Amino acid sequence: MATFPLAWGERTFIMGILNVTPDSFSGDGLLNAWDPPREAIIQAQRFLQAGADILDVGGESTRPGSRPVTAEEEMQRVLPIIQAIARQFPEALISVDTYKAPVAEAALQAGARLVNDVWALRADPQMAEVVARYRAGLVLMHNRSNPLSVEVRERLGAAYQGAEYENLLEDVKRDLRASIALARAAGVPDDYIILDPGLGFGKSVAQNLELLNRLDEIRALGYPVLIGPSRKSFIGYTLNLPPDQRLEGTAAAVAIGIARGADIVRVHDVPFMVRVARMADAIVR
Repeated sequence: MATFPLAWGERTFIMGILNVTPDSFSGDGLLNAWDPPREAIIQAQRFLQAGADILDVGGESTRPGSRPVTAEEEMQRVLPIIQAIARQFPEALISVDTYKAPVAEAALQAGARLVNDVWALRADPQMAEVVARYRAGLVLMHNRSNPLSVEVRERLGAAYQGAEYENLLEDVKRDLRASIALARAAGVPDDYIILDPGLGFGKSVAQNLELLNRLDEIRALGYPVLIGPSRKSFIGYTLNLPPDQRLEGTAAAVAIGIARGADIVRVHDVPFMVRVARMADAIVR
């Protein structure tokens, strides 16, 4: 089992996605199951056996056009799952995908050791202090999503439209540096910070492709990098394929991401992407 901080640089680490939602864009929301904790245990076991290093549990969909949920509702969704996984797999490295400090704190008390914040500390001013107090790992994801700027295509699903950037890479780096400063000011150690360029969040298809191809510039900031290209709309729009047919496109994005410096890949199709990552590692590491 992986322990945090991870041994950065030795290999690519795999984060398996456990969506505890009814409206996941990829159709894998565990909240639709008749017994979500039981289904989560089955999926967690499958992910761990396939080679996942981190299990990322999220209770609010981030798909374009999704309905926000309250902290109370989010906790009702994720806490039973995190507790069940922590009991069944005590050595598993569990991440909670949330931007709300109360949810993060409850999840860390329940057994999570990593907070995956899709708003990089900018949605809840208390988040940095909570992460620091529990000495948890922290993923800071770049995000300029606008819920009012969404394109929907019947076959391909919804996608956020690109935000305004003066210079894509420089703007992303500047925003991430600001979030790093918030984390450090609260006492989060440098080696507990991970950066995510936010593929699919407030970027056009072309901007996502450019960001992935120039990922080494994000890595040059000096922190481990996580990417989450799995089944994203920029893949679907590039290949003209719906979410359930984006395996190969995801594999290409994962392989290129690793070649450009990604340390963690966040994916739905864990067994396949473990193989992609191992092969990419054999080439570039």
